[in-house]
Amino acid sequence: MSRLKQYLSGVKDGFPIFLGYLAVSFTFGIAAKAVGLGGFESALMSATNFTSAGQLAALSIIASSSGYVEMAFTQLIINLRYCLMSSALSQKLHPSTPTYHRLFVAFGNTDEIFAVSSAKEGYISPFYSYGLMTLPLPGWTLGTLLGVLSGSLLPERIISALSVALYGMFIAVIISPARKSKVIAGVVLLSMLLSVIFTYLPVLRLIPSGFRIIIITLLIAGSAAVIFPVDDEKGDVK
Repeated sequence: MSRLKQYLSGVKDGFPIFLGYLAVSFTFGIAAKAVGLGGFESALMSATNFTSAGQLAALSIIASSSGYVEMAFTQLIINLRYCLMSSALSQKLHPSTPTYHRLFVAFGNTDEIFAVSSAKEGYISPFYSYGLMTLPLPGWTLGTLLGVLSGSLLPERIISALSVALYGMFIAVIISPARKSKVIAGVVLLSMLLSVIFTYLPVLRLIPSGFRIIIITLLIAGSAAVIFPVDDEKGDVK
């Protein structure tokens, strides 16, 4: 498959993510406006940070007039999972893929882009990844700007509906590969169970959410990698 076809395939697969990001970032724009940020500042934040949890946490820190150290530490904890995700995603790229392609792919790596990329069979081309990012990343910035400019005009019920759109989209992303593979389905269900346990058990729920995600990821991904190794030639589960 040519680079152009790979890129267009990524654009096609990224369109649903774009719609979800456009809706959810609209809500973020409303929240940014509420703490005093203007359209430029809010759009710049979304153009350089593709993490809803990290950006919302940043708004809370800005609103409380906290310092840069607290901001940096909070972002490190919340977004540390992307180090794991990018490391995992790098295994989906052919070993001959140049470092600069790997860096660009890692820059645009988000939860949803990672999920779609991981669901592809075998190795993926960096040009597929670029296509996958083409619509969602600008969509995240555009939605933020629209939220700042016109979010106050929407009814509260509409805003609440938009705030859960991303979760619905993420569920849609994992359903298809889970239906095709019992291993993936089992991993998804086990991940949900562990998330519930870490959220409600008295001691475990005291762990910050960012660290919770990292711990669960290491436990699930590590165990699955040992029990169900991936065929190095095909990139498929053995």
